[in-house]
Amino acid sequence: MVAALPDCDGALVRAGRFRVLAERVLAERPLAPDDAARVLASDDDELPALLWAAFAVRHAHYGRRVRLCVLNNARSGLCPEDCGYCSQSAVATSDIERYRMKSVDQLVAAARAAVERGARRYCMVTSARGPSDRDVGHLAEAARRIRGDFPSLELCVSLGLMDEPEARTLRTAGIDFVNHNLNTSRRFYPAICSTHTYDDRVATVQNAKRAGMSACSGVIVGLGETDDDLVDVALALRALEVDSLPVNFLHPIDGTPLGDREPPPLGRCLRALALCRLANPRADVRAAGGRERALGVFQGLSLYAASSIFVDGYLTTPGQVPAAARRMIDDLGFEIDLEPPAVALRAAGAPA
Repeated sequence: MVAALPDCDGALVRAGRFRVLAERVLAERPLAPDDAARVLASDDDELPALLWAAFAVRHAHYGRRVRLCVLNNARSGLCPEDCGYCSQSAVATSDIERYRMKSVDQLVAAARAAVERGARRYCMVTSARGPSDRDVGHLAEAARRIRGDFPSLELCVSLGLMDEPEARTLRTAGIDFVNHNLNTSRRFYPAICSTHTYDDRVATVQNAKRAGMSACSGVIVGLGETDDDLVDVALALRALEVDSLPVNFLHPIDGTPLGDREPPPLGRCLRALALCRLANPRADVRAAGGRERALGVFQGLSLYAASSIFVDGYLTTPGQVPAAARRMIDDLGFEIDLEPPAVALRAAGAPA
C-alpha cells in the first residue's frame, strides 16, 4: 500500500495567506481581528509559514538583533494580591525566598552584573499592590546611581499599580520603562485575580505613558484563556501603543491556584508570539517567563517573532543562563544587541 502524499498545494496556499498578512502589516495596515483569530487557529504544520511571516515583520524593525534583559527581584513575597499564577501572592503557599526591599547598594551591584552579562535592560521588581512613597524614593535613588554609572543601560521598574505622580518621580530619576502586564483579556481577568481589576492595570500603563515613560506590558499564555482572549489582549496592547511586549508562558508553580495546570503546548506558544508580533509590529516583543519550560529545546524558535529575551532567571523561577542564550542566538544566525551596555561600561571606566 502506498502512503498518501502530503497536501503540498494546500500547504502552499496557507503559506501564501501568512505572507499576505506580513505584507499588509509591513504596509502599516493593522492586523484585523479575524486575521488574528486565524493565526491562533492555524495548524502545527503551518508553523513554519507563520514564523516566517512573523520574522519578516520582526526583521523590518529589529533586523537579527536580540536584546538581553535581566530581572532583579528587589522584594520577594509579601504581596497582598491574589493573582492565581504568582508564587508571591497572598494566596500562594509556594516554597520561595521572602525578603524586604534590597538596599540601594545591592540594586546597583546587580545592575553592574547585568551589564557585564551583556544586558541591554535591567528591571527592578517588587511584590506589592503598589509602591509606597518610601519605595519610590528608594528606587529613585538606586536609579540615579545606576544611571550615573551606566548611562546607556535601559532601566525598568515593575512595582504594581502606580499613579502618575509616582511615575513622574521615577522618570525624573532616570527610569525609562514601567512594566505592568495586562496578562489576559478584560473578560477573563476576574478568573485569575479578584483584588484588582483589568482597568487598574490599564490605568497604570496609561499613567506611565503620561509621565513620559515607555510602556512595557504583555500577556501570559496558558492561564485557561480562549483564543478570543488572546486576540483581545494582543489588540488591546496595540491600542495602548506599548513599546515593549513580554510574552510569558505559564510556569505552573506548586502552591499557587494554577499550580496543577500543564504549561501551554509548544505550538500555542509560538502562535501567540507570532500574533503579538503581527499585531504589534514595532514593539520589542520579548520571549519571557516560562519560555524555557514551555518551549524546551525549541525555544530558539521564539526569536523569529521576539526581538528580546530574559536571561538569568525570573522572579522565583530559574531561566536560561547568559552563556547558553548567547550560544542559542549565535547558532540560529542572530546577534546580540550589545552596543548600549558596552558604551555604558566604558563610561563607567571598565575595560572595553
